[in-house]
Amino acid sequence: MSLTVRPHLHHFNPRNGKPTSTARDWTQIYAIYGMDQWQTLLFLLFHAVFFSVLSFTFLFYFEPICSFLETFFLFGNGPGGAARFAAGFTGCVMALSGVCLFFAAGNFFYSSLALHHDMTQRMMGCVGDWSTVKLALDVGCGRGILLNSVATQLKKTGSSGRVVGLDRSKRTTLSTLRTANMEGVGEYVTCKEGDVRSLPFGDNYFDVVVSALFVHTVGKEYGHRSVEAAAERMRVLGEMVRVLKPDGIGVVWDLVRVPEYVRRLQELKMEDIRVSERVTAFMVSSHIVSFRKPSQHIVGPGEVRLDWRC
Repeated sequence: MSLTVRPHLHHFNPRNGKPTSTARDWTQIYAIYGMDQWQTLLFLLFHAVFFSVLSFTFLFYFEPICSFLETFFLFGNGPGGAARFAAGFTGCVMALSGVCLFFAAGNFFYSSLALHHDMTQRMMGCVGDWSTVKLALDVGCGRGILLNSVATQLKKTGSSGRVVGLDRSKRTTLSTLRTANMEGVGEYVTCKEGDVRSLPFGDNYFDVVVSALFVHTVGKEYGHRSVEAAAERMRVLGEMVRVLKPDGIGVVWDLVRVPEYVRRLQELKMEDIRVSERVTAFMVSSHIVSFRKPSQHIVGPGEVRLDWRC
């Protein structure tokens, strides 16, 4: 099987090579998938409102606040005193904090739903011909937005293939199967519980391996910047390469850590490594990186073995 990598920034129709429109209303996406980490969104909104209220308090009660500061903190008196400066500066900081937190909450909500769906459609364009795909794997499938996008591609092209979603939680996999049925692609989807650092599949098993917003979370128990966490992330990449068939395509969308993924893929002798333009997601940079596993991989004296199970 031979797969080609297309540019990341468009979703292509495999029959005519033209971009297709895959826009969906965010309310439809939310109705099916809900939202992960809604506690974070509530946290951001609560503090945005809190700081906004404080800033308006400083605005409408500026003079009493200045008098309070002069009385209890021994600031200098007079219209140009330190108390007025402190009150004005504090009010401005509160207002700016409120605006930034509202923006962060909006970006978090957009990244979790509309952007997530849009980026999965861009990832689909990295595979040249979905009709030839028999087996695909979604590492860290979560709610199933990417998983169901793959299944939809298989359904559109009339493929008899299937996509396997792997997650660490059995509860998540059961929820993912429900979303697949709601999307009308349940017959193309299989979910499995397992350890992403030791994938429960044989070598050269999948035609396509994908992952979205997951690899950077592996090893977080060691601290994101620790050597141990980096080693765990590299282990996951090694496992993805191991289970990928020769000439198979891997596509990963992730936050912040993409440069280290590219270096590791180069060490593993992957071909056609491509990185998309920067897209801001969850207030940080994100990229899609795609690669192709070579048809033959000869392990020489200076090369790194693909089998990371040891």
